[in-house]
Amino acid sequence: MANKKSAIKRIRQNARRHVRNNYFNARARTLVKKARSSMDIGVSDDTRASVIEAISALDKAAQKGILHPNNASRRKGRLMRRLAQLDK
Repeated sequence: MANKKSAIKRIRQNARRHVRNNYFNARARTLVKKARSSMDIGVSDDTRASVIEAISALDKAAQKGILHPNNASRRKGRLMRRLAQLDK
């Protein structure tokens, strides 16, 4: 256990950030998974809505510094490319 005040505070901060980061990361992963599974069924308005929701979650995670912006952009690009292929 840390015995300096600053180290104890740092442990508390890291614990709070860990919970917050896990929430946004898990939410983004879940929504991407839902979008992919809805794409497997076929293209519909529901599929487009789920892709938009996943993109929004990825953007929020990147904005808060949980995901690297390039990582979020790559994931969004893959989702949009797959959606575009289904539209053809």
